[in-house]
Amino acid sequence: MPPVEEESVTVEHSPDIAGVGQDGRHLYTCPLCEAMCGLEIQVHNGRVASIRGNRDDTWSRGHICPKGATLGAVHEDPDRIRRPMIKVDGRWQEVSWDTAFRRCTELLTPVIEKYGIGAVTCYTGNPLAHSFSLGRYTGVLLGMSGIPLSYSPGTVDQWPKNLSSHLMYGGWWTFSVPDVERTDLLVVMGANPAASQGSLLAAPDVMGLIDGIRKRGRVIVIDPVRTATAARADEWLPITPGTDAALLLAVVHTLFDEDLVSLGVVGPYVDGVDRMRDVAADWPPERVAAATGIPAERIRTLARELAGTERAVVYGRIGLCNQEFGSLASWLVDVVNILTGHFDVPGGAMFPKPAAWSITVQPIPGLEDGAPTFGRFRTRVRGAKEVLGQVPVSCLAEEIATPGEGQIKALITVAGNPVLSTPAGHKLDEALPMLDAMISVDMWLNETTRHADVFLPAPSPLEQPHHDDLILNFAINSIANYSPPVFAPEDPDRPQEWEILIRLTGLCTGTTAEDVDVAAIDDGFFDYLAFTQGFDGAELRKHYTHGGPERILDLTLRTGPFGDRYGENPDGLTLEKLKAHPNGINFGPMVPRVPEVLGTADKKIRLAPQYLLDDLPRLAARMQRPPEELVLVSRRHLRSNNSWLHNVAPLMRGRDLAHGRSGGNRCTLLMHTDDAAERGVSTGDRVTLTSSAGQIEVPVEVTDAIKPGVVSMPHGWGHGLPGTRLSVANQTPGVNTNILSPPDFLDEPSGNGALNGIPVSVARATT
Repeated sequence: MPPVEEESVTVEHSPDIAGVGQDGRHLYTCPLCEAMCGLEIQVHNGRVASIRGNRDDTWSRGHICPKGATLGAVHEDPDRIRRPMIKVDGRWQEVSWDTAFRRCTELLTPVIEKYGIGAVTCYTGNPLAHSFSLGRYTGVLLGMSGIPLSYSPGTVDQWPKNLSSHLMYGGWWTFSVPDVERTDLLVVMGANPAASQGSLLAAPDVMGLIDGIRKRGRVIVIDPVRTATAARADEWLPITPGTDAALLLAVVHTLFDEDLVSLGVVGPYVDGVDRMRDVAADWPPERVAAATGIPAERIRTLARELAGTERAVVYGRIGLCNQEFGSLASWLVDVVNILTGHFDVPGGAMFPKPAAWSITVQPIPGLEDGAPTFGRFRTRVRGAKEVLGQVPVSCLAEEIATPGEGQIKALITVAGNPVLSTPAGHKLDEALPMLDAMISVDMWLNETTRHADVFLPAPSPLEQPHHDDLILNFAINSIANYSPPVFAPEDPDRPQEWEILIRLTGLCTGTTAEDVDVAAIDDGFFDYLAFTQGFDGAELRKHYTHGGPERILDLTLRTGPFGDRYGENPDGLTLEKLKAHPNGINFGPMVPRVPEVLGTADKKIRLAPQYLLDDLPRLAARMQRPPEELVLVSRRHLRSNNSWLHNVAPLMRGRDLAHGRSGGNRCTLLMHTDDAAERGVSTGDRVTLTSSAGQIEVPVEVTDAIKPGVVSMPHGWGHGLPGTRLSVANQTPGVNTNILSPPDFLDEPSGNGALNGIPVSVARATT
C-alpha cells in the first residue's frame, strides 16, 4: 500500500486562513459538481466578499466556473428557509426543531400503524452526491428505516451505466472514466462538459484539458446538437437521437471485420470476445447508416482511428444514458474501449482510485457478483420491474394516486424536486396533495416541497464541512481535500442534516422522532461500515470523541488505498493529516486496476452479458422504424444545475449558451433553420410543442447548431407555481419540458427514463 509522499505529510503553515465564522480568507472545495474546484473565499463583516479559484489547490489549480463563484449568493439567499416550518390550515408557521420533529411523529406514526411501513417511501435528489452529511447518511434512511422502496433521479440519469457496469465488472458503481489528461484522441458521445464541467467524469478544467488534446491530437463530438463542446472540437458528427448503440455496434463490427481488435493488457481478464464477434457480425455500417445519419464509410474510419491511435478513448454520458437504448449504448462504449486496447491503460478508459471509499458504492445484497437478478419485485400499478433495487421514478405519481392495497400514503423528500426533474412531473404535482403525510428536508420551498406538511431546513453548503464521497470514484487523479465550514450555523441549536436523517429513520422504525437515540444509531452505522473493512467498530470508536460524518470520513480515508489502517501503515493517511493540508493532497493520476476492481464471480470482464444481448432485437426493430417528424432532446447550461440554482440572481444574468446573446430567456426551443422555415417560425416566436404525454408553449430559437429533425429544450424549468418561495426563479419561470416526457418511454433493461428522442410536433402558437 503506497505511503503518503514525504512532502505530503509536512504540515502546511497557512496563518492567513481564517477560522470558522471569522472574517478573512477561507479555503473551500466547491460542492456543486464533479469538477470539485478549490475556492478561495474572502469573508468581510460576516458576509462573502469574493470567491475566486484557489491557485494552490493541488487538484484544480485555480480553475473555477460561474456556479462556484455564487456560493455566497446561495448562502445569503433571502428565500432560503432557515427555520423549521409546519403547515397549519394550509399556511406555514415557523416552529422550534422539537415542535417540527413532534409534528413528524404525529403525521407519520398513524400512517405506519394503519398501512404498514410499505405505505411510506422517500425521494432522494442528486445533491446528495455532493453533500458532506447526506452523501454519507442517506444510507441510514434507506437501509435502516424499513422503507421497502425508494425513488431517486438515478433512473432518469445514469442507471444504464450502473446496470452495464454491474453486469460487466460486478460493481454497480465500477465506472471507467476517460483519461483526458493523457489521451490523444477523445470521442465524446452525448456529453457536453463545456456546460456540465464533466459528468461521471471528475477533472479540473475539463475544457482546458480538451483544448490540450486538440493540440496533440483530435477531439470528435457525436451529438445531435452542436454543443459548446462540439463547437470547440475538431469534428462534429450529428447523430439521430437514440441510435448511438447502433453506431457503436457498427464500429465493433468494423473492428472485427478488419482485424483491428487488440485487447492489450486486459486480455487475460476478458471473457466473451468470440460471442461479441458473432453478435457484431449482424451490424455492418451499411445497416445503421441511414438510421444514425452517419455515413457507413465515416463509421469505418472512426473504428480505424480508434484502433490506430496509441492513446484513444470513447466517453459517453447522459445523452447515451437517458434514451430508449441507454443500456446498450452505455455497455458498447466500454466494449469499444476494450476491443481497441484502450482499457486500463494511460490515455484510455481507466478506473479511478479514490483516496476515501464511498458508502454509496457498497454491493447490493444479493447482487454481489454481477448476477442479472432483476425483477425481484414489480410495482403495484404499472408492473415495472426492479433493477438494482430501483424502479422508474415515473412510477411514483401513479403509486400515490391509485387507490388500493400498497398505495403510498407518506413521502419523505431529501434535497430533491421531482415535480420538475422527473417524467410527467406535473402528474406528480397533482398527486402529492393526496398524501396523508409529506416531510421535506431542503433549502427552498420549491415546486415539490411546497406540498410538504413539515419542512426541515438544511444548512447552506458553506455552513458544513466538505470532502467529496461518491464523486471521487470518477476522478482522474486520486485526491483528498477536506474543507472546514466557512460559517457557523445561523441557528446554533439546529441539528445537522445527518442527525435529521437519523431521527426520520428512527421514526420509521417506531420511535418518536424527538426521542430517537441519534448516537446509538450513528454508532451502529459506523460499526457496520467498519465491519465491511474487516474491523471491529466498537474498538475503532475508542479513537473518537464524536460521531457523525467526520468520523465516517476518517474511517474511509484510513481504510482507503493510502490510509494508515489505524496504525498498520504508520505513514498512511488520516483525517488529521489531511486537515494539515488545506490545499489538499494529490496522489497522482489513475493507474491500472482491473484485477483488483473486478467483482464478478469468475474475476473476468463479461464483454457480452446475455441480459444486454437480449435487448438487441428491440434495437434491430428501431432500425426499421420510419423517421419521426421531429424528436426532442434535452440540454444543459453552464450557469444552471438542474432546477435548484435558478434562484441565484448572478447565475440568471449573462449570456445564452446557444447563441451568445446577453440576457434573454434560456428556456427556449432550439430548432434547425430548415425545420423552422417549413413551419413558418422565426427566432422569438412562440410555438406549441406537443408529444404523446402533453403540450407546452415556448419561445423558439432558430439555429444551424442542431441536426435537422431534432429540437432541444433545457431541463429544470417550470417555476412560478403558487406556494413556492423562489423570488428570482419565479421572475423567469420557463416551462417544464418533462411535461412532454411519457412516463413509460424507457430504456427497458434498466428502467431508466428516455428523456431524449421523444417524438414531438411543433406549430406556431395561436396565443
